[in-house]
Amino acid sequence: MFSPLALAACGFTPVYGPQGGGTALQNAVLLPKPGNENAYHFNRRFEERMGRAAPGAPYSLTLRIQTDDQDIGSTSAGNTTRYRLIGRAFFSLVDTATGATLFEGRTNAFTGYSTTGSTVATRAAETDASERLMVLLADQVIDDLLLSDISDT
Repeated sequence: MFSPLALAACGFTPVYGPQGGGTALQNAVLLPKPGNENAYHFNRRFEERMGRAAPGAPYSLTLRIQTDDQDIGSTSAGNTTRYRLIGRAFFSLVDTATGATLFEGRTNAFTGYSTTGSTVATRAAETDASERLMVLLADQVIDDLLLSDISDT
């Protein structure tokens, strides 16, 4: 087990510690207005973890989300029974005062859902998979931003 002094000596700084990058971004990143359900679920998760920024916040996030369906299971009759939902998030963290891009990144994830139930059950499964995918993408974007150590810029 490492002592806190040993971790400090190696240059480790806790993300949410006094000098960590997490505190610089907490309640400080303006998100784009959601134009669809996916963007809404992404923003909701982002704000759950990072807080909601007030107008005039020091940072803004530009975001582009892509999703694709891929059928991965089928019956012998050719009916699709399972889908993979693939998502990609392309993002940039921008200094709102200068307009300078501080960090750019891309992340991707996937979830799946079954189509073997009723039409209503299939639609509910698809909606749930989409929401789970946006949570995954938002978490990955946040992790990338925290690990980028924006506070040093």
